[in-house]
Amino acid sequence: MHLFIRLFAIGSLLVSATRADAAVPQPLVSGLKNPESVAVSPDGRIFISVIGEFDKDGDGAILELKGGKAVPFVPNLNDPKGLVAFQQWLFVTDKDRVLRIELRNGKVAVLADAKAFPIPPTFLNDPCVDENGILYVSDSGDLQGSGGAIFRIDPKGKVTLVADAKKTPALKAPNGLAMDSMFHVLVLDLITGELHRVRVTDGASEKVAEGFGAGDGVVFDYHGRLFLTDHLAGKVYGIPRPGEKPVLVATGFQSAADLCYDGVRRRLLVPDMKAGTVTALPAQIPGWKVNEMPLPFQMEIAFPNLKWANWEPDVGTGNVVPLRPLVLTHAGDGSNRVFVATEHGVIHVFPNDQKATASKVFLDIQSKVRYKDESNEEGFLGLTFHPRYKETGEFFVFYTDKKATLENVVSRFRVSKDDPDRADPNSEEELLRIKHKYWNHDGGTVCFGLDGYLYLVFGDGGSANDPDDNGQNLKTLLGKVLRIDIDHKSGGKPYAIPKDNPFVNIKDARPEIYAYGVRNPWRMAFDRKTGSLWTSDVGQNLWEEIDLIVKGGNYGWRRREGLHPFWIDGIGTRPEFIEPIWEYHHDVGKSMTGGAVYRGKQFPELDAYYIYGDYVTNKVWALKYDESKKRVTENRPIKDRGVPILSFGEDEQGELYLMTFTPTGKGVYRIVRTQEK
Repeated sequence: MHLFIRLFAIGSLLVSATRADAAVPQPLVSGLKNPESVAVSPDGRIFISVIGEFDKDGDGAILELKGGKAVPFVPNLNDPKGLVAFQQWLFVTDKDRVLRIELRNGKVAVLADAKAFPIPPTFLNDPCVDENGILYVSDSGDLQGSGGAIFRIDPKGKVTLVADAKKTPALKAPNGLAMDSMFHVLVLDLITGELHRVRVTDGASEKVAEGFGAGDGVVFDYHGRLFLTDHLAGKVYGIPRPGEKPVLVATGFQSAADLCYDGVRRRLLVPDMKAGTVTALPAQIPGWKVNEMPLPFQMEIAFPNLKWANWEPDVGTGNVVPLRPLVLTHAGDGSNRVFVATEHGVIHVFPNDQKATASKVFLDIQSKVRYKDESNEEGFLGLTFHPRYKETGEFFVFYTDKKATLENVVSRFRVSKDDPDRADPNSEEELLRIKHKYWNHDGGTVCFGLDGYLYLVFGDGGSANDPDDNGQNLKTLLGKVLRIDIDHKSGGKPYAIPKDNPFVNIKDARPEIYAYGVRNPWRMAFDRKTGSLWTSDVGQNLWEEIDLIVKGGNYGWRRREGLHPFWIDGIGTRPEFIEPIWEYHHDVGKSMTGGAVYRGKQFPELDAYYIYGDYVTNKVWALKYDESKKRVTENRPIKDRGVPILSFGEDEQGELYLMTFTPTGKGVYRIVRTQEK
């Protein structure tokens, strides 16, 4: 402890040179005695640990920030340091023990006392927690480079050693912790100022960044931006993306400690131990700022008077059979018709008129399509029309075969010769069939690029963790984006392989593959102006991602999830992997639904925004990607309707629609300005 106090004295000398020019905002609260850490509960309550006098038992406390004042929440602690909130609990390291506090009433329980640790704890410091409630805790040792460790504590209080000097020699005084995946923690070292990634199964580590002086706190925001504090220099840094150099976010603190991300208010909370304050900073990185202000748009029901042909919400048994519109598109033939395909296997067609009253059945293949509510990633999943549909009358579908088990089919159909609003159900020509081991992660999008080729995407085969590592296996079509030529045939197949496909001449690689390393892409769309291919890939453990697909690209699954390592064999950034342009944490949403880049005429202020949403939290955003800067500059919410987002669609004019399952038939929404009624 003596060294820790001595660090304060040195820090005051270093800070004095910067405080004159510092622009630290007014603190949220002041007058605290050695505030060390801040945590925000799921419902937005703010808690602060105050050590009180070092090494004096009983004068530490957990405070709650209410109305600009810090009021006691749990008094009479010893030296409480790190805090983390998870579900209904608050976890705190209190000298040589770890406490679990109930958020609703402040009731304290000892999760792990000193005797529970496999080696005696010296200086328990910072905790972090994974999605399963597994706690990781740093021990900074003697603060001189010896005795440092990282421990794992399960929900029953069992403590195991993750890393120490023997397992992980690079760690001297582990301080700040942040979950980088379910199997990796980021560790900021107090003595070396280095940031390391440590694998929790065996303590293996790799250096991620350096130069943080007396490294203290480390935290991710909800979009994978990493923030860190230098205790002595009183600075806050940000790392906008893995592999990027740290950027100075703020300076002028006397002793910046264990910062926290307040996702409710999109800000950083920085405790300053020596100043006795907690200060809020915008969670932005200079040079990498992202506009997150809401846009003046909302969703309203489209085609409110439309009756769906041959569909009734009640089948006579009292059971509601929801309509599940999954694809909305157009034929590109100048007819200005809208085609909506349901997951059960029916394609409807009707005029693109908000006053439309009835649809016609364009194609009904329910007898061929497998769909069940308990396996709802199967069904009729994709529809697209030939770029020269007016000439060819061809369209293409992706569905799960009802007769075969766990098989997806891509087929060509043709319009009937005597009715433009009806397809020929007997015209099916099967192009491609692929088997799965599991019912989920089918993929399903089919679409044409500006090059005239058909692009389609398959998920990794399902289950969890990609058990067969299909994403990285070029011998299988699972976990891949494919590109085929449907206007020609070769090699005994009902399609041809474009000569410039990236794996045409690679031994044992499937030549149809255009890009690989995807998990569960839902969905995929071309920007009709630039030709860029956008895909939203649903994550598993922690992160959802948006990718720009390029020829030959490897998008990292299962080695990567978003911008982070995944699974036991997960790794950091590598040149062979293309990182997503955007991600969000599962605290924001848990199943991304991809949309499209807006190129309509009705709302010119939305031009070039990628509109997407989340199936679980029902949220909708408009994202702007700056091609020259190679980064996202805007991610702005659009007021949603609180409905699960199955899919997005685009009409012939480029106007966008959102779809959801519905017992009433009113499951298609359109974008309108908020002032419109």
